Amino acid sequence: MKLFFKLLILFLLGNAFAQQTDHVDFKNINAVIWFDEVSIDTMKIVEYEVRFDILKPTDSIFLNAVNMEFYNVLLNDKPISVLNDGKKLIAENEFKKSVNNTLRFDCKVFPKKAIYAIKDQIWTQGQGNQTSNWLPSIDDVNDKIEFDLSVVCKNDYEAIANGWLIKKEIGEKFTKWSYDMQQPIPSYLVALAIGKYEKIKELSKSKTPLEYYYYPDDSLKVEPTYRYTKQMFDFLEGEIGFDYPWQNYKQVPVKDFLYSGMENTGLTIFSDTFVIDSIGFNDRNYLTVNAHELAHQWFGNLVTATSGKHHWLQEGFATYYALLAEQHIFGENHYYWQLFENAQELIAQESAGKSTSLLDPRSSSETFYKKGAWALHILREKVGDSVFKVAVKSYLEKHQYLNVETSDFISEIEKASGKDLTSFVNQWLVQVKLPEDEMVKSLKRSSFMQEYFMVDCEVYNSKCIDYLESYVSDKAKIKVISQMVKKIDSSAFYNSLEVRQAIAKHMRKIPLELKSHYETLLNDKSYVTIENALYYLWVNFPEERAKYLQKTKDCIGFSDYNVKLLWLALHLNTVMFQPDKKQYILDKLISYCLANHHYELRINAFRYIKLLNAFEEKSIRSLIDATKHHNWRFAKFAKNLLSELETIEAYKLIIDNLKNQ
Repeated sequence: MKLFFKLLILFLLGNAFAQQTDHVDFKNINAVIWFDEVSIDTMKIVEYEVRFDILKPTDSIFLNAVNMEFYNVLLNDKPISVLNDGKKLIAENEFKKSVNNTLRFDCKVFPKKAIYAIKDQIWTQGQGNQTSNWLPSIDDVNDKIEFDLSVVCKNDYEAIANGWLIKKEIGEKFTKWSYDMQQPIPSYLVALAIGKYEKIKELSKSKTPLEYYYYPDDSLKVEPTYRYTKQMFDFLEGEIGFDYPWQNYKQVPVKDFLYSGMENTGLTIFSDTFVIDSIGFNDRNYLTVNAHELAHQWFGNLVTATSGKHHWLQEGFATYYALLAEQHIFGENHYYWQLFENAQELIAQESAGKSTSLLDPRSSSETFYKKGAWALHILREKVGDSVFKVAVKSYLEKHQYLNVETSDFISEIEKASGKDLTSFVNQWLVQVKLPEDEMVKSLKRSSFMQEYFMVDCEVYNSKCIDYLESYVSDKAKIKVISQMVKKIDSSAFYNSLEVRQAIAKHMRKIPLELKSHYETLLNDKSYVTIENALYYLWVNFPEERAKYLQKTKDCIGFSDYNVKLLWLALHLNTVMFQPDKKQYILDKLISYCLANHHYELRINAFRYIKLLNAFEEKSIRSLIDATKHHNWRFAKFAKNLLSELETIEAYKLIIDNLKNQ
């Protein structure tokens, strides 16, 4: 009977939880998070304190807390019994209107997500209201709290959390890192990272400290990885017209991250696949992600959407201001090209019947990010630069550290412009159909885009070869190459790195008269170019395969080893090249699919092993383990590939045997 009444109480309380923000205002959370090892199995929280005000009388309060055990619970320094349903810590009491109440306790944490131990690192990812899996907090984004975390870990590790590092206490075996935040944030933006890092610092124009973390072995990659960060920071402060709202800005790369990056307040955590050298910078770099997460410090962190319906206020704004930051660095043509590419993705989404309203909380990332950015671009054209900037500044000033809806932003634009934006809201935010005509009209404001649309060699004419020797843009030349690759001559190779990359990508049949020119692509400072050129030279000129392999033997490529893995696969298929090393080369390829490597490298290795039909027990065991990987993209890839292998009898026998073990 006691159990029945306890469950009944939990059920009744559950119906009231949605309204907790009407009764309770959580002000501050202080917590000491302790790790005996770099493992979440040893994680515990001691000296946890949450300070709160009671706004209206209530008979209970709660914290979201998943899979935790609580000890020594005190309400205003007096012992209190609590309910723990596995998802919430519930304190029952006759709470009267009051201020500066405290709830204190210790707890053991058993997280299944949101905090991850990867090799010699620990890092968190809270978006999606996941922080309560490792830290008692409030999942509701409309309840912003000041979080002051302290982290205790072994001495040879760096512990990084939101805010100022106000104290570092080094003991015999452990160091305590104490951080202080000065403003409230929603819990999904709380973060910590533990690992072996070094860092460099610089000051923004407004004297905000900027800290760039890196692995000790990656000192030569710091500059290309974080290139233009200060310039973008200074630009965004000026463009937005509202000073950076936090004490400092830190960026930390981590292994096997779930996404490209995450805009935790003052502490962006990003995938270490973006840690690149100066050659990698020419192909794919951190700059766009860097600018996007930085813009979120205003749009999403300072002002936070009340619900998923208004998610575009975060992602659309961050995407748009990242475009502006890149425009500041690379120029207007780059800005319009990015808009054009985003438009192409949105049109493709619509053609697939997957378009949604920008105010639909179930919309895709393409809609929230790219249609949201397009909506802001069009809106700025409608009201003018000065009006737009005045309205954005007013919007941020009025709602700073609060939550917002779309109407809050639109009302500021209408007030500053004196225009009724009902038509704009309906066309861009409410309707599902993409306003393609308006997008094309806007793109054609750019002479660069006009030229791109004008240059067309789908039907070959005498001008087409001339384009590759003219002063048309590189983007137009790339378009021409894709349309008439079989007709280009040696003059096409005397172009920029980007245009030469297009030749490497599109020219699959290499004419003998262009062979020597094509071979020069192997010298380009582009891992994408080298990968494509190596493959197509190997295919087209089998008698010289050994020469090409010898020339590229030391090239690794990106963090997924794109060039190295191709080289290994080609080596195995070049019979006369180092025939005594074939088993060693195969073992090397298989080794890259094992668990001690980054998941993107493992995916690449698995693909080549599949292509070579070279799976054996070790690689299949690794694939089975990968189906349980914390990164859902990798886990999905592994499950799909495993299903394919199970249709092959020889592999199915190995798989069944390993599963039985």
